[in-house]
Amino acid sequence: MKQWFRYALLLCLALPGSAWAADIAEAVKARLSSPQVLRGQFEQQKSVAGFKKPLLSSGEFLLWRGHGVLWQTRKPFESSLVVSPDKLSAESGQASYQLESSREPALQAMNELLFALLAGDVAVLQKRFLTDGGLRGKDAWVLALTPREPGLARVFKRVILEGERHVKLVRLEEANGDSSLIRFDKLVEASAPMAEEAKRLGR
Repeated sequence: MKQWFRYALLLCLALPGSAWAADIAEAVKARLSSPQVLRGQFEQQKSVAGFKKPLLSSGEFLLWRGHGVLWQTRKPFESSLVVSPDKLSAESGQASYQLESSREPALQAMNELLFALLAGDVAVLQKRFLTDGGLRGKDAWVLALTPREPGLARVFKRVILEGERHVKLVRLEEANGDSSLIRFDKLVEASAPMAEEAKRLGR
């Protein structure tokens, strides 16, 4: 669980920097939808340096703008991650843990990054990443992110987001040679979460 949260903070791709990066970021922002609630399914493929076969996992997620993220893994085993602006909690089998921003000052900034990556919040991402990319056809886009901060660069080499109205793919390239590819599918917009979902997010 801790590894997924680490991965979900960033995404990467190798595209050269350019003077028109700001224009591309604005064009991507114009193509994105900003629903209050977005839910869907995910498939994650984790490649570890030195291992031939990638690690596969899948499940469902919910993003409630301004409130948090629910990440429910179904395969290969059940686990859950709940991220809100002031805390992070995870459960896997009989094990569980919780972090609070009052005790972990960096947690709030990390959570902000996670929300921005899943939602494609370009304005927030530009604060911490150099951005580049391009438009594809009528609706699609790709956005390449390079960490501005040395602390992020020591963990991740680069980040890639691809999508249309929503982020559909996240590619993470880590400094240690590992990588992750997360695909999102069956995305549905809503005006509010269900009562149980809101409860899990502490609302």
